[in-house]
Amino acid sequence: MTTRIMFLLGISLALACTGAARADDWPQWRGPRRDGVWRESGVVQRLPSQLDVRWRTPIGGGFAGPAVADGRVFVCDRVVPADEDVPDSRWDRTDPVRGSERVLCLDAATGRTVWTHEYACRYTLSYPAGPRATPTVDDDRVYTVGAMGDLKCLAADTGRVLWAKNFVEDFGTQMNPWGMASAPLVDGQRLIVLCGGADGGCVQALDKHTGEEIWRALDAVDPGYSSPVIIESGGVRQLIVWNPVELYGLDPASGAVYWHHPLATKMGHSIATPVFDATSNRVFVSSFFAGPLMLQLGDDKPSARVLWRGDSQSELPGRTDKLHVLMSTPALVGDHLYGVGGYGHLRCLEAATGRRVWETLDATGEARWSNAFMIRHEDRFFLFNEHGQLITAELSPAGYRETSRAQLIEPTQRARRRDIVWSHPAFANRSVYARNDKAIVCVDLAGPY
Repeated sequence: MTTRIMFLLGISLALACTGAARADDWPQWRGPRRDGVWRESGVVQRLPSQLDVRWRTPIGGGFAGPAVADGRVFVCDRVVPADEDVPDSRWDRTDPVRGSERVLCLDAATGRTVWTHEYACRYTLSYPAGPRATPTVDDDRVYTVGAMGDLKCLAADTGRVLWAKNFVEDFGTQMNPWGMASAPLVDGQRLIVLCGGADGGCVQALDKHTGEEIWRALDAVDPGYSSPVIIESGGVRQLIVWNPVELYGLDPASGAVYWHHPLATKMGHSIATPVFDATSNRVFVSSFFAGPLMLQLGDDKPSARVLWRGDSQSELPGRTDKLHVLMSTPALVGDHLYGVGGYGHLRCLEAATGRRVWETLDATGEARWSNAFMIRHEDRFFLFNEHGQLITAELSPAGYRETSRAQLIEPTQRARRRDIVWSHPAFANRSVYARNDKAIVCVDLAGPY
């Protein structure tokens, strides 16, 4: 009897340890809950001076970050003919850039290519390096959006095309200057996309298995570049959508508008993802030119009122107030907000008032559109800046305290007369997956060090 009990206890302990050591996935833009929080334990506290690169796989150009699910890495890139001239940023709609887009599936443990899906795609947009939107993985399917609006539903194990749409041809989208960047969102049976479709179809919900329309909403011609999120507030689930005209709370089941507030952005600059804090019941967005908007949501019904907004319409250093974000999504933590402004200043603001508490350039360096992506992990942040550096730091009202920094990947893409990396990394399997326009790497971050 004693032996049997010990045997069962041993099995129980083994199962408990296995559960505790279970690795998490990063199946979509900004992680499992789309909130920019990495919840795995057993992660390094301080980065070593030399990171352990588990594997490196060559890929083509692109801004789209990777997604990691079920032992696979999904990433989108672009390949162009050797004789094609690819400009850094300037473009001419009458002179398309030849090439094709690809969806790559890699083995998460080795970086080996499992499958590739490639399709012809001429670019008539600025910054024509490659796709912008992170893939979204849902069960046995992966959904991708190309820069020119090619929406694909692929079998995750083989890459077989299950269905496909094109925003321009199927939805009447007018292509914007920088291409389609909003990552698709799965909600139950619905696949929600910001496509800028005609006839009130800026946002559309499609059947995720067939691609057939379920509902459409909003009249904005330009969908912008921001990715939608779903929250719970006012006793209901709300789809939060930000386009260059307004910020909206929609019913994700029908597309009906619960509330909306204007935040017109110059040049379609609705880019960062809306941030929601459940404790304070607030939603925050910010743009490079128009600045920030903080909304207080209703507790008893789906509603919103302006808590505060920016007073400046200038993004120039010394003229901004509060926080003018370009592409890095901020973080709401307790009573304070942290975010990177359009010239690289990492700032702390009072969440209730928008008052600046401190700012620093230590994480980024100063330059127009200088950037760092922010990922919360426990009581600290991982920052991935445009120089390809990974940083661990504590952010608090007392200030910025950097604890470690290491080179993760080289900045190989040219923008605004400097070399940059503008793709969001993925954090899964106690590792970080990051790409530039030449390779994608997997780096071990299992602790302790």
